[in-house]
Amino acid sequence: MLAVVITFCGSSVQASDYTTSCPLTLEVPEMTPTLTYERADTYRPELKLEVKDHAPWAKENWTWMRTNPGVKPYKVMDDLTFVGVPVFLAGIIAKSEKSAFRQNTKDNKHTLLTDFKTGIDDYSQFFGPVMTTGLKIAGVEGRSDWGRYLASTAMSYAIMAGFVNGIKYTAKEMRPDGSTANSWPSGHTATAFVGATILHKEYGMTRSPWYSVAGYGVATATGVMRVLNNRHWISDVLSGAGIGIMSTELAYALSDVFFKGKGLLRGDISGEKSIIDHPSFFSISMGIGFGSSNVDFDMGDLSFTELDDEDKAFNLKFKATTAVAAEGAYFINKYIGFGGRLRVNSAPIKGWDGIEAYAWNDMIDTYANLLSQPDMQVIALGDEDGTRKPYLDDVTMTIKSDHLTEFAVDLGVYFNLPLSRRFALGSKLLIGRSIMQEIDLNATAKGGKWTYDLDDDYLATNIQYHGEYEREWDYFTVSGNNTMKYGTGISLTYAYKENFAWKLFFDYDFTRKTYTMEYNPAGYLASAFPDMKEVFEDDIFKASKSVKKNRHTFILGGSFTVSF
Repeated sequence: MLAVVITFCGSSVQASDYTTSCPLTLEVPEMTPTLTYERADTYRPELKLEVKDHAPWAKENWTWMRTNPGVKPYKVMDDLTFVGVPVFLAGIIAKSEKSAFRQNTKDNKHTLLTDFKTGIDDYSQFFGPVMTTGLKIAGVEGRSDWGRYLASTAMSYAIMAGFVNGIKYTAKEMRPDGSTANSWPSGHTATAFVGATILHKEYGMTRSPWYSVAGYGVATATGVMRVLNNRHWISDVLSGAGIGIMSTELAYALSDVFFKGKGLLRGDISGEKSIIDHPSFFSISMGIGFGSSNVDFDMGDLSFTELDDEDKAFNLKFKATTAVAAEGAYFINKYIGFGGRLRVNSAPIKGWDGIEAYAWNDMIDTYANLLSQPDMQVIALGDEDGTRKPYLDDVTMTIKSDHLTEFAVDLGVYFNLPLSRRFALGSKLLIGRSIMQEIDLNATAKGGKWTYDLDDDYLATNIQYHGEYEREWDYFTVSGNNTMKYGTGISLTYAYKENFAWKLFFDYDFTRKTYTMEYNPAGYLASAFPDMKEVFEDDIFKASKSVKKNRHTFILGGSFTVSF
């Protein structure tokens, strides 16, 4: 005879005793019932019903916060690396270094403007939260469940906004474009680095370090674009990045205190902090460069205007360089590896106001004989009522590129000296190619189109007015030749996780370039005098001059590193 035994509340009872049993409760949505036969002491077989729990941590699946008890709760110091502190302080140190002359000026007939503009940074600042939220919606499990993730994210942005706005409207730093007095620190950059650090903690540390590389790479690019857009100084971007990292780390540390182990779904990939076993790396870095500060040209050889000796020297001054790089190396052992680096250096230029000062007089003097002949005064001055415009009525100087931008690709040998399981010293010897983007100042001239004939005495006859013109041309450019580049550097690496490290580096680069200045103040004449177009389009007034200069660049910065 078989007896059915059902397990209730941890005790076994006979079916006939069901009136005294506890009610059956199922806490797990997924269960697998199995039937097994057991023989009682009387050797009568018994049938037992068991419920197996395949996912013990899923018992809170229907609540607002899921928890995997197999994940070790984070301690406060696990989420605080303090790496944002030196980045923020670097911004304060760089705060005294102001960018080049870029504010708009206007003086009667001519203006100096800059037209570099991109709106990508307005969107790239949100890459981190969009990426993280998208992965969660797609079902890719990260560190936190929805409840803990949303709480940590909200605290991160709230802390960041408090710091940024509190400093902005207390420091009242003027933006480089002169628009508003709320430049320091950069809110766009802080927002971008909050998102990057969230992506790093949710997926970079729990699934793949390449999520972290993507997040910090886009955040770094956002900061660089803020400088190139003339919306921020270098110091603003560095301080903003530091605030973004610090705010997120503080928010996640507070989540560790508030939630403890609740809401954690995945732990870190590994907890062993060793760079001895993994010296090979890929990194994204950002730094500030100093070094050779100017290129001198003698405008006395080029200008059509008589210049005093003190005005002949035209000096382009290089300000602090913003350096962004992607770098990697594969180590054949603990000490020696081979790799390369792709770096972009952008140094703003000061001194455009010097070129702008020559512009109006030089443009007039290229055709100064018009002012000396009474019969041609109408061409030079136009009509008083404005019916006919003078041949040169308005000039706008537009800076197309006022940053000395260098693209460099280097290859070489990398060295690593482990100091402990967390710290290592590094060095390198690199050789590569330097490619420089030209500095470009354009001019746009407006005026009247005139034709005339000259008689035997070179007096103007048959003067005709043919409406208005507008002409844009390269007024002034400075270019550098592509040349070899040599570099070295030292670094200190701190590994706070097995696959992640922060690196402080000091690099030195050397190049010898030939800088060529081309000066063309009269590119408008072919439009002002169409019957003389063939003569003037040969750029007969165009002049150029070249100088050779050794360029030494020292770059101090930090990088986020993935080791493998």
